[in-house]
Amino acid sequence: MSAEDLKLLRCALLNSWSLNSSSKWTPENPANGQCGVTALVVHDLLGGEIKKTCAAEGWHFYNEIDSVRVDFTASQFEGDVQYDDLPSSREEAFADTNQLQYDDLKKKVVAELERMDSYPIILENKFTG
Repeated sequence: MSAEDLKLLRCALLNSWSLNSSSKWTPENPANGQCGVTALVVHDLLGGEIKKTCAAEGWHFYNEIDSVRVDFTASQFEGDVQYDDLPSSREEAFADTNQLQYDDLKKKVVAELERMDSYPIILENKFTG
């Protein structure tokens, strides 16, 4: 996973987040409420582990890939996130979203990556749908 891969994935996520992937989404704070669904899609694409930390609003989910913390939704918070790096699971992250939101985000992110000709970002056949 290169820095360029992460940059492309960040762009694909930003272009894909919407009210369809989180009811908390706003144009001013597009990452708001997207942590669980984003952690799941990133896990599908890049593997690694899903982690969580306690935030004022509840659990905040993100990824750890190749021993590197990857949090595409940290921008939803006003200050720095104080990470606990607690192990989590797909089941816990899925409790923060629903099937329609997950399907919508995954479909849009994959389409964005294909549009950007960066589909090879999907490593080790982790993409399953």
